[in-house]
Formats: sequence, C-alpha cells, structure tokens
Amino acid sequence: MPTTITINSVSKHYTAFGGVGQGITKAVDNISLSIDSGELFFLLGPSGCGKTTLLRMIAGFIEPTSGRILFDGRDVTRLAPAKRNTGMVFQSYALWPHMTVFANVAFGLGVRKIPRKQREPLVMDALRMVRMDQYARRKPNQLSGGQQQRVALARALVIRPDVLLLDEPLSNLDAKLRLEMRSEIRRICKQTGITTIYVTHDQKEALSMADRIAVLDMGIIAQVGPPRELYERPATRFVAGFLGETNFIEDAEIISIDGPVARIRTPAGELLSSVFDPSSIRPGAKVALSIRPETLMLDPPLDAAPAAPDTDRFSVLRGRIAETIYLGEMAQHIFDLDRPAPSTGAPPAAARLKVFELHPRAARAPGSAVTLAIRAADVVILAR
Repeated sequence: MPTTITINSVSKHYTAFGGVGQGITKAVDNISLSIDSGELFFLLGPSGCGKTTLLRMIAGFIEPTSGRILFDGRDVTRLAPAKRNTGMVFQSYALWPHMTVFANVAFGLGVRKIPRKQREPLVMDALRMVRMDQYARRKPNQLSGGQQQRVALARALVIRPDVLLLDEPLSNLDAKLRLEMRSEIRRICKQTGITTIYVTHDQKEALSMADRIAVLDMGIIAQVGPPRELYERPATRFVAGFLGETNFIEDAEIISIDGPVARIRTPAGELLSSVFDPSSIRPGAKVALSIRPETLMLDPPLDAAPAAPDTDRFSVLRGRIAETIYLGEMAQHIFDLDRPAPSTGAPPAAARLKVFELHPRAARAPGSAVTLAIRAADVVILAR
C-alpha cells in the first residue's frame, strides 16, 4: 500500500571544529513536511542546501538531531534502514559488476530471505516494468548508462517498497538520456503507486516530473507546491531566481492597490501586478518584482488587449534592443528601457530586461526601438 510520510520539525546539526573554536552547521533546520500517499515529491535546491541529508534521514542512513519521521503514522525516526521497507536508487547506480542484471536485481530478495523459487517471477516482473527483461543475463558493463539506471530502479522496486527514494539518479546521464528517463521514471512511479521522494538540483527535471516540489535553501524550506505554482507564483526572491530565469526589478514602491491589482512605481516605469499577498503589502511599501523573460511581449497589438478581467490588464514599456542572441526556436534579447529622470532634467536613464522571443520571424538589429507589454498576472511582487 502507498505510504503517507510526515516529517515533524526535523533537524540535523553538525559540530564543526576550526582554528577559532567550534561551531554548529545546520544541514537541515526544523523542517516539517507532509508527503501524500502515492505522490511523486521532489526535494529541489542547490548543492549544500540539505536535500540529500533529509533524504538520507528518511531512508534511515542518518539519524536526526531532533524531530520525528513517520510512515503512515508509525514513528520510524530511530528505526534501522532495513526495517523501513524503503527502496533506494543512488546517483552512482551501485551495481555489482561481476553479477548479471538478474542477480543484481535479485540481491535484495535474497537478503530478505525470499525463497529462491519465488525470486525469478518477481525479478522478471521488475525488469519488465523498466523494459530491461531482455537484458537479464548481461553484465552491467555491457549496458549503457541509461540501461544501468533502469536496472538500479528495478532493484529498488523488486522488494515492493513502501517508499521509493531517488538521489539525483539522472545526473550521470547525457542530456538526451535524461529526457528519456524523466518520463520513464514518472511512468513507473505512477504505475506502481509507490510514494516517491526524488532529490535533484535540476529545475527542469523537477518541473517536468513532480506532483509537488519543496525548494530548499540553506537547510530550510523556501516554498512547497505544485511545479506551475512555484514557477509562476514564487514566494521569495530565492525561489524566483532558482526556478528558471527571471528579471528582478529592485527599488519598486506600491503606489496603490485597487482590488486584485496593485500599481507599482519602478525604475523601469509604472507597472501593474495581480500576483501578491494582500496581507503583506500596502501603499508605500518597498518591494522587488520578478518578471519571467518569456512573459514579456514584443510590439504587441495593444488595441487588441483585453479590457477585462483586471488581472489581464497590460503595462506598456518602450526602449531599444541592446543585443540579441539567435537560438533557432528562440531569440534572447537584452533591452534597455527608457525611463524618465524628471527631477534633474537629465536624459532618460535605462533599465535593462531580458526578453525571450519564441519562434522569431525577423531579425532585430541592435538599437532598434521596441514596445513591450506585460500582463498584470505576470508581474510577481516579492515582499522585501
């Protein structure tokens, strides 16, 4: 049966000794999470953020400094790894080179003392699930990296774990294989219904596969939610910057809030936003903004812009192209947007934004004038 995982105020602190005395390193600091039964849940963050430490505490390889870990309400915090019925897939595959694919997958069944006659159908079922049954008699060194990763996954699945744990399983594969394995792993996890926790630092991997994601930063959770929510509605500057590319506009100030739309004064001009927490901002508040490059529209037909609802209202900015990189399906533009300097009488200063133009039909020369339109729903207010 799929398992619900509850993490209550879990911390892992290490004591470090240095030339000036000892200090405490907080690898994981007071994290609480609830992972639903059958969910494909991602722990995402940069190196050193604590995601692998948390995964290894769930597996039982590391004991928490404080807090509790529960599987279906059962406290497993101090339970040995072998008694948690978890399957683990490591970054390095960890296959025994002298053993066949079949023997590698069957190894966990032998440790659990499953009778030999019962092992073969279980192993072949697991290999069929990952589409590797025809390679059962080969050795790992006769397989590609993607095939070895499938075998490692079959070895974790064959024991029928309550929880499947994956520690950056695709990081050793080339780009094409990573894309293929993303859909395969998601297919397998959903087919089996096993509660799965997946650690990665690859944002696209998480966005394309996860049911929900926890973004970690310096041992704490920055935000938890479905991929689209985290990408389009980041709660913090860290989440906005870590998940894909974005334009940050600093030194912005809320002018007014009219229902679902806020009017903001910025160095790039006046903008509208409908993405904010009304309890955390007020007129006069200093804020930062996040605007994804692909949401900025080049030379739009402004007379066709919808008048309603309010969240679809547009802000308009004008400026010039500073530079362009053509990438085939997309062009990346850097724009200098004109902004007035009325108090000094000086010529307009420039605010710089990155814009992604999908399927560019015409070359845009540096220095050419452009108009940008931005929907209020694409301007995210980040409270400072």
